[in-house]
Amino acid sequence: MTLRTRIAAVASVSVALAVLAAAVGLYAAVRSDLRGEIDSTLRARAHALAESPGPGGDAGTAGRPGGPGGPGEPGGSGGSSYPGGFPGHVEPAPFGAASGYVQFISPQGQVHVPGGQGSSPRKITLTAGDRSIAERGSGSSLTERTVAGTRLRVLTIGTGPSGAVMVAQPLTEVDHELSHLLLILALIGAGGVVLAALLGALVARTALAPIERFTQRTESLTGNLDLSRRLEVDGRDELARLADSFNGTLDALERSVQAQRHLIADASHELRTPISSLRANIQILGEAERLGPDEQASLRGDIVAELDELTALVGDVVELARGAEPDGAVDDVRLDEVVRGTVASALRRGEVSFELSLEPTIVRGQADRIGRAVSNLVDNARKWSPPGAAVEVTLQEGVLSVRDHGPGFQEADLPFVFDRFYRARDARKLPGSGLGLAIVRQAAEACGGFAEAQNAPGGGALLRVGFGTPVDLAPGWSDA
Repeated sequence: MTLRTRIAAVASVSVALAVLAAAVGLYAAVRSDLRGEIDSTLRARAHALAESPGPGGDAGTAGRPGGPGGPGEPGGSGGSSYPGGFPGHVEPAPFGAASGYVQFISPQGQVHVPGGQGSSPRKITLTAGDRSIAERGSGSSLTERTVAGTRLRVLTIGTGPSGAVMVAQPLTEVDHELSHLLLILALIGAGGVVLAALLGALVARTALAPIERFTQRTESLTGNLDLSRRLEVDGRDELARLADSFNGTLDALERSVQAQRHLIADASHELRTPISSLRANIQILGEAERLGPDEQASLRGDIVAELDELTALVGDVVELARGAEPDGAVDDVRLDEVVRGTVASALRRGEVSFELSLEPTIVRGQADRIGRAVSNLVDNARKWSPPGAAVEVTLQEGVLSVRDHGPGFQEADLPFVFDRFYRARDARKLPGSGLGLAIVRQAAEACGGFAEAQNAPGGGALLRVGFGTPVDLAPGWSDA
C-alpha cells in the first residue's frame, strides 16, 4: 500500500469514526429526549388521575376511600366507581393532549379498566413489581412492554390505600421517528465517508507532491553516483529539514569516499617502495653464485627487515580501515596496567628510560585497540628521544600524557600530526609509515575520547590522549 493510499485511508477512517460517534450521540440524545417527553406525559397523567377530586372528574377520589364516588356509589359521567375509590370512567386529557391507556390496580392485585377508552380495551398483564407497588400503595416504576404487537411505555405509581394507577402510552410514533432518524444518519454517514475518501485522496496527492519531487531528485542523485551534487533547500518546513539531512548524509558519504580513496592512494604509494626494494633484493639473491657468503647473509637480513616493514605497514593500514566505530566486544580495560606492560616491553630495548606516574584507571573499549594506541605513543616517544633520556608517562584523571625530550614539533606540523601518512620533514629519514599517531587518534575516538599534540615547556613533544570517561573503581579497591 502506497503512502498516498494510507493517508487517504486514514482520513476516511477518521471521518467515519467521527461521523459514527456524532451519529450515535445524536441518536442517543434524540431517543432520550423523546422518551423523556413520554415519561413526563405519563407522570402528569398518572398524578392527575391519582389526585382528582372525585369520580365525576377525570378520575375518582383515588387514595381517599369514603369520599364522593366511594365504594358502592355511582360514579360521574354515567359510570360507577370501583371499590377503593377508583372511578369507573376517565375522560380524555384536555386540549387534545396524549391521554394514554389507564387501568387501576387494587391492593389485592385486581385490575380495573375504567370506561372511556374504547369498546374493548385490553388489559396489561401485571408484573410482580406492579403488584408490590399496589400492595404498598407507594413507589413507581417505568417499564416497556409489548401488548398485542404494540410496544408500550408503562408507568405504575402507588396511590395510597386505594392501590395503584397504571398509565401506558404506545411507542409506535417514537420508534417511527427514531427509525427515520437512523436512516438519515446512515445516509449522511455514508456520504461523509465517501466525501472524506475523495478529499483524503486529494489532500494526500497535494501534500505528497513535494515529497514525490524530492524523491525524484534524490533518485537522480543516487542513480548517477554524483556525490558532489546537493539538493536545493527551500523554506523551513519538514521537507527542508529532510533535504538538509540528506545533504549532510551526502557530505559525510563524500568525505568517507574521499578518505577511502586517499587511504588507498597513500597505501599504494607507501607499499610501492618496500615492494620494489624487496623485489630488487630477491632478484639479486637469485644470482647468489656471484655473491660471497657475507653478502648473501646481509641480503637475506635486508629482505627479512623489508618484509617486517611491509608487514607492519599492512597491519597499520588494516587497523586504520577498521574506522573509529567499535567493531568488536567492548569491555572494561585497566589502562594503567596496559601502559605499565607497554613500558616494560620498551625498557627491554634499552636506549631510553621511563618515569611513570600512573593512577589506577578503568576505561571502556577494545583492549587490543587501546594497547596498540599506547604502544604507538610509547614507540613514538622512544624514537624521538636522545639516547639515555627519560620519557615521562603520566596517567591522571583518565588522560594519558607522554612527553619526550626530543626536538619537538615544528609549528607548521602540529595541525597534521595525527593525519594518515603524514610525516614531518625530519621524520622522513627515520623508519615508519606515518600511520602510528593516526591509529592513536582513531583508537581514542572509538572510545569517545580525544588525541592532541603540543610542544612541552622546556623542549620535547607532549602527546595527550583520552580514552573516554573513566569507569569508577569498585569501593574498597586497592592496587596492592
